[in-house]
Amino acid sequence: MKILAFDTCLDKMYVAISEDNKLLASKIVETTQSHYHSAFLISTIKDVLKENDLTPQDIDIIATNIGPGSFTGIRACTTVARVFAQGGENIKTVGISSLEILSRINKLKKPSLVALDARKEMTYVAIFEDGEEILAPRTMLVEELREIIVKGDYFIVTDDRLEPILGGVSYQQQSDDLGEYLIQIATKKINANLGIDWRQLIPLYIQPPALNLKK
Repeated sequence: MKILAFDTCLDKMYVAISEDNKLLASKIVETTQSHYHSAFLISTIKDVLKENDLTPQDIDIIATNIGPGSFTGIRACTTVARVFAQGGENIKTVGISSLEILSRINKLKKPSLVALDARKEMTYVAIFEDGEEILAPRTMLVEELREIIVKGDYFIVTDDRLEPILGGVSYQQQSDDLGEYLIQIATKKINANLGIDWRQLIPLYIQPPALNLKK
């Protein structure tokens, strides 16, 4: 089983390919001053396939990050995944949240609390334990999340904006191969028969609620 995985939702774009649980390739592209990384998604996929003597018809599963994250990045991921899947026969897709991918940074025997900056004092947050989702992705005020952290014992994964406030580790300062994590999660979901038709692949847009500020 060959899996093509890619992500443009976070601060770096990565494309990875595996065959029968063996990682064949993983490539990272960063945003530059003149180009946003998602602009290179299709060309990078082509390059990775060619370097491994593969064609789009060789791919069995497409795994992609569906958010939360950059609006442009989420749209690029899901659009490319849907178009790619339409071009093959019986290609399944797997959509995975960026929060679940980042939870794999945790190597300790404690739940992972993953929080990303959603601006305006809001966060995107989810909690995972033993690879299972125990708090589904949602938005939460920073102060409300801090109260949860104080009351619990979590391995906290966040970003550069929230790390000084919430503690834990910023994924942006780690060297983990997120493409490999995406493939690992996709393999688990496929083995549990959770792959879906490309028509069912939709972005995970979690919009923060409007804040009513007192005058």
